[in-house]
Amino acid sequence: MFEDKPQHECGVFGIYAPNEDVARLTFFGLYALQHRGQESAGIAVSNGQHMNVHKEMGLVSQVFNEDKLRPLTGHIAIGHTRYSTTGSSRLLNAQPFVVESVLGPLAVGHNGNLTNAAHLRQEILQRGVGLTSTSDSELVVQMLAGGEGRTWEEKMRVFMVRAQGAYCLTVMTRDTLFAIRDPWGLHPLCLGKIGENGWVVASETCALATIGAEVVREIAPGEIVAIDQHGPRTVSLNPAPKRATCLFEYIYFARPDSLMDEQTLHSIRVAQGRELAKEAPAPADVVIPVPDSAVPAAIGYAQQSGIPYTEGLIKNRYIGRTFIQPDDRLRKIGVQLKFNPLPDNLKGRRVVLIDDSIVRGNTSGPIVRLLREAGALEVHLRVSSPPIRHPCFLGVDMATYPELIAHRMSVPEIQDYLGVDSLAYLSMDGLVRATGRPNAGFCKGCFTGTYPMEIELSEKQAFER
Repeated sequence: MFEDKPQHECGVFGIYAPNEDVARLTFFGLYALQHRGQESAGIAVSNGQHMNVHKEMGLVSQVFNEDKLRPLTGHIAIGHTRYSTTGSSRLLNAQPFVVESVLGPLAVGHNGNLTNAAHLRQEILQRGVGLTSTSDSELVVQMLAGGEGRTWEEKMRVFMVRAQGAYCLTVMTRDTLFAIRDPWGLHPLCLGKIGENGWVVASETCALATIGAEVVREIAPGEIVAIDQHGPRTVSLNPAPKRATCLFEYIYFARPDSLMDEQTLHSIRVAQGRELAKEAPAPADVVIPVPDSAVPAAIGYAQQSGIPYTEGLIKNRYIGRTFIQPDDRLRKIGVQLKFNPLPDNLKGRRVVLIDDSIVRGNTSGPIVRLLREAGALEVHLRVSSPPIRHPCFLGVDMATYPELIAHRMSVPEIQDYLGVDSLAYLSMDGLVRATGRPNAGFCKGCFTGTYPMEIELSEKQAFER
């Protein structure tokens, strides 16, 4: 509601596990991935003959209860929790999508964004196929269901040649679970094992831990994995020449207890804070985070700088999870619905305020005012990512050019606008160093305006308005 963060993409989950309650395990897997999308949730299940699906608008815990899970019987399931990056927030766009095809039933859950969606949409419509949603994920379903190829594996290979952009897919046919990751590896997708004969795929390892599954490995960029009664096998592996992992997974999106490249995101974010302290020291008495996402970076900044870490803001963790809009009086209070200051830790002190990113700049100024009203003498804002100057076309709602404060203003201008005593961002070199993979390929598009693939003009024009 008052969020000034890039919005999450989606969370996908899939399980092949005979003799397990796959719908219930999928529910808990989605519960662990709730941070990746809060608009809708759905689960589709196959018993080897028929598919059953339930999806609604709302949080995972609002969409499902015992009565809704009971009919979802089978040994294969996929689940999805959605934040809309393309397509409006309505039930027609909720996933998984389930369709009948010449090869039998098909269910698909998609995380990401196709950069050539307008072109693909026209092709599908010209083929005489009707579309019911505004989501590019429906294009994925129709390309798989009606595309070239005599087998599902052939259709998936053709899809990967035609589709451009970001996609992590869980695909369920009558008797097989597939996991597909785009050739650039833009967003994470992992494989896990549960029990004797069960296998799981998920957007993040935190979902595997929640259901007691063991992490096996990442699905590789450009890989199609099929899972059936014989276990997992690689159907195809065609990575792009250079990897382009989304840097915002490291900064903000993925849960801090999830693993990427065998490191927890928490440890990587602590390293970002250390790099920030080296690059941008501040004369201060305490280091405080904007909770919760900036906590690891604030810990790292405090460790490196020697300035004590403390809490200065208490976050109401539930305010963003209500669909009830505040009235005018509460709307004027604004950021105080979400954060309350701790005057005992702020009064008479010079504060280093750590945030992980600034997108629109809507909440940073009010937070700074809250700190000053609570008695902070000085506020030095440090951001553990570079300035976001460009939109994302690859599965993240990063706002349009006019909405991005760093596109409109220089760093000194942002400092004045936010009313802070000083402002500094982490450099790109510092951010990459903190990942522990300095030679790996990353997507830096939202920082540099250079993307790992061509973006259709129609996509770019939409973000210029």
